[in-house]
Amino acid sequence: MHYFHYIDDQLCCEDVPVLSVAQAVGTPFYLYSHRTLKRHFEVFDSAFKDIPHIICFSAKANSNGAILRIFINEGSGIDIVSGGELYRALEAGADPRKIVYSGVGKREEEIRYALKSDILMFNVESSQELEAINEYAGRMGVVARISLRVNPDVDPMTHPHISTGMKENKFGIDINKSLEEYRHAERLKHIEVIGVDCHIGSQITQIAPFIDALDRLKELIASLRNEGVGIRYLDLGGGLGITYDQETPPHPADYAKAIMDRARDIDCTFIFEPGRVIVGNAGILVSEVLYTKTNADKRFVIVDAGMNDLLRPSLYDSYHKIQPVELKGRKSILSDVVGPICESGDYLARGRAIPGLERGELMAVMSAGAYGFSMSSNYNSRPRVPEVLVKDGMFYVIRSRETLADLARGESIPDFLR
Repeated sequence: MHYFHYIDDQLCCEDVPVLSVAQAVGTPFYLYSHRTLKRHFEVFDSAFKDIPHIICFSAKANSNGAILRIFINEGSGIDIVSGGELYRALEAGADPRKIVYSGVGKREEEIRYALKSDILMFNVESSQELEAINEYAGRMGVVARISLRVNPDVDPMTHPHISTGMKENKFGIDINKSLEEYRHAERLKHIEVIGVDCHIGSQITQIAPFIDALDRLKELIASLRNEGVGIRYLDLGGGLGITYDQETPPHPADYAKAIMDRARDIDCTFIFEPGRVIVGNAGILVSEVLYTKTNADKRFVIVDAGMNDLLRPSLYDSYHKIQPVELKGRKSILSDVVGPICESGDYLARGRAIPGLERGELMAVMSAGAYGFSMSSNYNSRPRVPEVLVKDGMFYVIRSRETLADLARGESIPDFLR
C-alpha cells in the first residue's frame, strides 16, 4: 500500500496536499512519502526475519541520499553498480560491509575504490573481471571478497529490456561454466570466495522464476561445498514487481515464504536487493498541463514533464496511472499525455481515458518512485527537477531544481573559438 490519497478532492501525500508542495517548489517535481518508504522496507525485511539475511537496497532504483539514509537507518545495506553509487552509499552513511557491487563493466578506479572502502563483496560477472580484481587487489596488498554472478538461464517473464538471467543476456557467468570458474577463483592469491550471486530481472510478478533460479543455485552450492569452497552468502538479487496497472505481484511475505521453504537447508546468510518493490509506489511525478489540443480527432494533453524526467514510458512502453491533483468531477476523455521534448516518443501515456484536464491544472504520474529521477537526463537542455520528501505533515526539498547555469557546469570554450 501507499499513502497517496484524496482528502476533500485534493490529492495528498500522507496528510500534505500535493498542490501546496507545487505552489512552493514549482513543477515538475518528484514527491516521496516517508511513511510509505519506511513501511515498505519494514514489510520486506520482516518477511525474512526467520533466516539470517541482509537487505541491500538497490541504489539504481533511487539513489537520492535522503532516500538511501532512510533505509540505512533501518539497517539496510546497499546494492551498487558503479563507483558513483558507492560514493552515494558511503556519503549516506552505509556500512561498507553491507555493500555488494554488481555490474558487468567495473572500471579499475571503481574496483580500487571499492577495495579501499572494504565492501562486503564484488559480484563478479566475467572471467576477465575476476582476473582484474585479483590483479588490483594484489597491487594494493589486500584480498578481495567475491561471489560469482551466475546466469541460471531462467525466464523471468518480464520486459526483455529488464530481463537479466537468460543466456542471451549480458549479465553473469553461464551456470554451466560456473563451477570451473569458481575453481579458478579459489586458486587466485588475492581472491576470497565467499558467495554465490544471481539476479534474473526486474518487475517480476510471479514467484516461479525465483524458485527455478534458487533450485539451480542450490545444486551449485552443494557442488562447491563438496570441493571445499566456503560459501557463506547466497545473494538472490532483487526483481520483485509492483502494481502499476493490473499486475498482481506476490506480496513480499508470500515471496519470502516460498524462498524460505525451499532454502532452509542452505547454511548461508541470504542477501536480497529490493529496489522497485520498496520505492516504486512511494513516489509520484507532479506536472502541470501547459496546453491541450486536438489533431485529427486525437486529443493531446501537453504537460511540462517529459521523457527526460520519466523515461520508462518511452523506453519500455510502461504504464503509469495518471491522476488529477484536484478532483473536479469531469468525465474521462481518451487522450495522449505528452511532454515538451522534440521526440515523437516523448509521452507519459497514450490512448488513455483520463479526466478532462485543462491548461494550468496539475496531474500526478503515479508509481514513479523507482527508475524515475535516477534515469532522468538533461536532454533538450532541460534542468533536472527537484525531489521532495513528506514526513509528519512537513515537506523537505531533498534535491533542488537544477538551474540553467548547472547545464553548462564543467564545459569550456577553447580560446580559438572566441
